Amino acid sequence: MDYLVHVLAGFGMAFLGLVPPGMLNMTTLRTSLEHGIKPARAFAAGAASVVIIHSGIAVYFATYLNDHPEVIIRLRYLGIAVFLALAVFFFIQARKKFKGQGKDKKGNYFMQGLSMSAINMLGVPFYLGVSTLLEANGWITLDMPFMWYVVGGACLGAFALFMTYAILADKIVSRISFIASNINYILSILFLVLAIVVLVNVI
Repeated sequence: MDYLVHVLAGFGMAFLGLVPPGMLNMTTLRTSLEHGIKPARAFAAGAASVVIIHSGIAVYFATYLNDHPEVIIRLRYLGIAVFLALAVFFFIQARKKFKGQGKDKKGNYFMQGLSMSAINMLGVPFYLGVSTLLEANGWITLDMPFMWYVVGGACLGAFALFMTYAILADKIVSRISFIASNINYILSILFLVLAIVVLVNVI
């Protein structure tokens, strides 16, 4: 029963933490809209895979990171630069006119999800804060092997949330055409806001 509690804790931590529109779930939505559910599922799997690393680092090094806040600050500065670069990229993409003809541009969506999730520097601080809070209240323990159940649950929770966005994408686009036609602008603004939020937190 203790194992199930830790899996559910990790699942809820990732699922609820990723519910608000963010770069990963919005990109999953965009991939589903433009390329279909299978590429979106591959993207989601790649993005969720990195959650194992982020949550694993946060859980395993919780004590170290709490004692060395300068590490988190460096990660946040790197995140600011990445978010600004992505904001510019999606703004440029949004300015391009859509062409009805031509070859469909394909790619390795799993690797795209993996790489984009890897540069999400907000992951480690988030899982660090939540896991520390849960342990402080006695709801989970970060000792072996329970920490791995938390990490596994977080990966499953992230994948479930991303797939929720992917599955609901068609319903969203059929009712709110604004999102479909302006998804690149939305992502650009989102990355810019994320960069500002992280910068404010660092200052």
